[in-house]
Amino acid sequence: MDDLDRYILRLLSQDARMSVAVLARRVKVARSTVQARLERLESSGTIAGYTLRLGETARVSRVRATVLLVIEPRSLPGILARLKPMPQVERIHTTSGRVDLLLQLATSSTAELDDLLDRIGEIDGVRSSESLIHLGTKLDRAV
Repeated sequence: MDDLDRYILRLLSQDARMSVAVLARRVKVARSTVQARLERLESSGTIAGYTLRLGETARVSRVRATVLLVIEPRSLPGILARLKPMPQVERIHTTSGRVDLLLQLATSSTAELDDLLDRIGEIDGVRSSESLIHLGTKLDRAV
């Protein structure tokens, strides 16, 4: 990946709907060059897809939380199998340090979050959990 690729990615992270023609004008190269770069970035897995990121107005009605899980050794596959079907579980990260998994959750109410946390805590192999409710977003540079 070179500076041109990074510039294209930066522009797309600001507006994923930007057309190839507009991208080409902004980076000052031929449209075919941008198209070839995008195809290469997609086929290499650097660009996994184009998506929508909700703004604060749309997220305000969601109760968001991060859950830190400590799990039993060798229980990861079973825990993942139980977590993946839960639509409120948006992301699951493995971690290093004192916890094994970091979950990002979004629910429509605190009651739904409370129920979800109970269901997660009852999964075989979950030793302990710690929940952090998100109060506000001060910076979001996620791509």
